[in-house]
Amino acid sequence: MLKLNIQMFAVPFRKVSKTRKRMRRSHNALTAAGVVKCPNCGEMIKPHRVCTKCGKYKGKEVVKTEA
Repeated sequence: MLKLNIQMFAVPFRKVSKTRKRMRRSHNALTAAGVVKCPNCGEMIKPHRVCTKCGKYKGKEVVKTEA
């Protein structure tokens, strides 16, 4: 007797149309990170973060930087 080692996979009943496939993938797009100018030195930084160039946050020096 011959035994076949065949795995059965789930097969879709109908083809997924291009429109349905693209609608499903519509949320996968990448978005650009939001950046703002540092009011002190003008460096582009992420909002609500300490500036890496001048070390200030909301006008106060938080991190000491070497000039």
